[in-house]
Amino acid sequence: MIPRYSRPEMTAIWSPETKFRIWFEIEAHATSALAELGVVPKEAAATVWEKGSAATFDVARIDAIEREVKHDVIAFLTHLAEIVGPEARFVHQGMTSSDVLDTCFNVQCVRAADLLLADMDGLLAALKIRAEEHKDTLCIGRSHAIHAEPTTFGLKLAQAYAEFARARKRLEVAREEVATCAISGAVGTFANIDPFVEEYVAEKLGLVPEPVSTQVVPRDRHAAFFAALAVVASSIERLATEIRHLQRTEVLEAEEYFSPGQKGSSAMPHKRNPVLTENLTGLARMVRAYALPAMENVALWHERDISHSSVERMIGPDATVTLDFALVRLTGVIEKLVVYPERMTANLDRLGGLVHSQRVLLALTQAGVSREDAYRLVQRNAMRVWNGEGDFLEFLLADADVRAALSEENLRDKFDLGYHTKHVDTIFARVFGRA
Repeated sequence: MIPRYSRPEMTAIWSPETKFRIWFEIEAHATSALAELGVVPKEAAATVWEKGSAATFDVARIDAIEREVKHDVIAFLTHLAEIVGPEARFVHQGMTSSDVLDTCFNVQCVRAADLLLADMDGLLAALKIRAEEHKDTLCIGRSHAIHAEPTTFGLKLAQAYAEFARARKRLEVAREEVATCAISGAVGTFANIDPFVEEYVAEKLGLVPEPVSTQVVPRDRHAAFFAALAVVASSIERLATEIRHLQRTEVLEAEEYFSPGQKGSSAMPHKRNPVLTENLTGLARMVRAYALPAMENVALWHERDISHSSVERMIGPDATVTLDFALVRLTGVIEKLVVYPERMTANLDRLGGLVHSQRVLLALTQAGVSREDAYRLVQRNAMRVWNGEGDFLEFLLADADVRAALSEENLRDKFDLGYHTKHVDTIFARVFGRA
């Protein structure tokens, strides 16, 4: 997590100040629940809330205590006692450190997910606007990076919209996965704390009780969460890579916005490079990299160990902060993307009509020619065009074997670009819903 690729709203979730505030709320809510059960005096619970809520937790002081005691939660509780006074002895009754750490981590993941969901809403809105703008903007579709058949630029963006809409649903499920609370004490048996406390804290924090915590929340939940983030990152890379290819000099059908005063190269003043989408490709690699250690965290020893702890202290902030930044950056790229319809038309015509080869093939088979012979007739003319000898339609019109099956009118009809866009409205209705 570095400032260059961070936004303040997300980094704030993972700050020490936020963490200690959540720790306090967990401890204070638990103390209030214990007070309702009669385990601790209600006056003590009220004092904890009053003094703790008004306090600013001193991160440097907590760090100093931790250097001595070598335990982060004890260091926090010691500092809290300095603030609260004698009533602090009623805090953390029957609880263990994982109750605080795991519940806090889940609160942070939920808050991060909410920001990411909002980011995705912004991206989806941008994609929809640009897709509708270019619904009928013809361009060449490519398979294996080679010209295939006509499509529209709007369909390219509609595909991205559908993909990110699926990703958003997965993120909603992932948020639900980690929205659990564990206040079950040592080895998760509730021996020293009533399950009511967990239910009380969960409700106050907008979580649900973890059915079986074994002292720690099962890490398959977090594995699913970080895997969902990784899939979002992969979708970001897919769209970023498409834009990078479209911006290549030989293609130049779309281009990242190049602002006044911007410079593309320290050596070559003419350069306009796809730096934002290249950056997004790199950020996507990092977010995906965090998924594997999250999966490896699932296999903890017995009821608990802390091999997951160091991993999560890094991947929690890094994955969410990086993805947050990437989603917002991609939204900006889409909103400002410069599209060149004339260049798309020029590229579409670049192969002298070869993009209509399938229509001619199908027409021959429907006219009674075997598929094998039809393929041979179309390909022999297509390869001449591929080699730069001339125009596909003219070669077909001059081919006696082709003309024996198809009239000139029939052949010319197969070169109609509108044929390829007749179902665009149907696809858009499937993606965006009917008006």
